[in-house]
Amino acid sequence: MELNPSYEAIGKGFVQQYYALFDDPAQRPNLINMYNTETSFMTFEGFQIQGAIKIMEKLTSLTFQKINRIITAIDSQPMFDGGVLINVLGRLQVSHLQ
Repeated sequence: MELNPSYEAIGKGFVQQYYALFDDPAQRPNLINMYNTETSFMTFEGFQIQGAIKIMEKLTSLTFQKINRIITAIDSQPMFDGGVLINVLGRLQVSHLQ
């Protein structure tokens, strides 16, 4: 298999689309389409979560009202199967319900 030569553009585009959905509470349920039903993984505060449904359960359980995100780096790496591994680094500031 070949490495995808557009890996950087794919990574940046994915991050833009993901956070556009995440930031809109009405669109947030559509994030489930970005995860594989069985094989997607997410680590959150040291806990590993597997599968689209469990990941969405975690995302919908978060209690913040607003989030301020500062992305400092989007590192994309081409994978030998044609996929792209995307690592997003930055800072989050959230406001919780009071």
